[in-house]
Amino acid sequence: MQRRPCWVEISADAFEDNYRLLASACTGAGDAGVVELLAIVKADAYGHGLALCSQAAVRAGARWLGVTSVEEGLAARTVSPDAEILVIGGPFPGQGAAVVEARLTPVVWGEQQFEELEAAARAAGVEAIAVHLELDTGMSRQGVGADELDAVMERFGAGSRLRLGGLMTHLYAADESDGAATREQFARLEAMVERVVAAGLRPEWLHVGNSAAVLAGEALSALQKICERFGLRPMARPGLALYGLTPEFAPEEPEAVMRLHGGLRRVLEWKTQVVSVRSVAAGQPVGYNGTFVATEPMRLALLAAGYADGLRRALSNRGCVLVRGERAPIVGRVSMDQTVLDVTEIPGVAAGDEVVLIGRQGAESITAEDHAAWVGTIPWEIFTSITSRVERIKV
Repeated sequence: MQRRPCWVEISADAFEDNYRLLASACTGAGDAGVVELLAIVKADAYGHGLALCSQAAVRAGARWLGVTSVEEGLAARTVSPDAEILVIGGPFPGQGAAVVEARLTPVVWGEQQFEELEAAARAAGVEAIAVHLELDTGMSRQGVGADELDAVMERFGAGSRLRLGGLMTHLYAADESDGAATREQFARLEAMVERVVAAGLRPEWLHVGNSAAVLAGEALSALQKICERFGLRPMARPGLALYGLTPEFAPEEPEAVMRLHGGLRRVLEWKTQVVSVRSVAAGQPVGYNGTFVATEPMRLALLAAGYADGLRRALSNRGCVLVRGERAPIVGRVSMDQTVLDVTEIPGVAAGDEVVLIGRQGAESITAEDHAAWVGTIPWEIFTSITSRVERIKV
């Protein structure tokens, strides 16, 4: 049966090219060795499709994938049997056995997680589970603080079923181009790593996260210096840049980011079709509550996409889409399953015409950044709002 005409096209080639470009940039980031790249595919690969993007990442050379939950880790393991899969959100009660069975690498920082994984390892007869310990260097979200570190390190003592495979932190302001907050975080990180190594623990990896850190370069140099000092391997965790976008830096964009702009390729295009076209007279209300009233005779096109697909209701009477290579404004309220366009000035629009919600058509384009600006959010949220009933198609 033919599906309802609302779909997302995913360019696996673009994803692979983006990964290789970022990996190349990391190779030249400093003098302390190549920085490994972990490909973030959490949140259904930022709405792009976890299965498609996980496989693309591995084809491009990624050895590590990053997900939020054990559930996502199991989905990634199904399509990427040989990848290392980092569960950044850690395990919840009752998930330890799945972690062991699927060979996932959980991030840990809390007492419950240690207990869960120790019990799961004993039950499975596993000698040791590799975990990555998150260090809170200033984000105050998850991770072990400096005052908790000594007690946590005892968890990896003799007889423990846990092996410290890596240390990590998250950079909360890597997109602030003055770098002050990031330098403070790295100072705290170095002090905490020193304590871990002094305690006799020997993790293999030290890694930091987000695309801004990878793109700007200064954070990677700081990471490499710490790794060189303590004999660790550096790794970074890009997300948004893998999908072809760059974070918005403030107050100005670093030169290194400007150089990469032309090389990154957009991975996602979101499309639908015109369902029908009708003419209305001046004074005719359009959509729920008549928030738009025709000011003159108009031609309106109905689309097979609404807020249940992820087309934000806040785009009502505000956003645009592309039809026949031209921008057509949304009129009236975006409803759950349908949206209405003003196509009065676009000749020949007819049922079956392809409509681009995000992407390029002819010389025009509409981006996730455009959607974010219209509704007052960020591109990450635009992508992850595209719901599961919108089919993801590899192109």
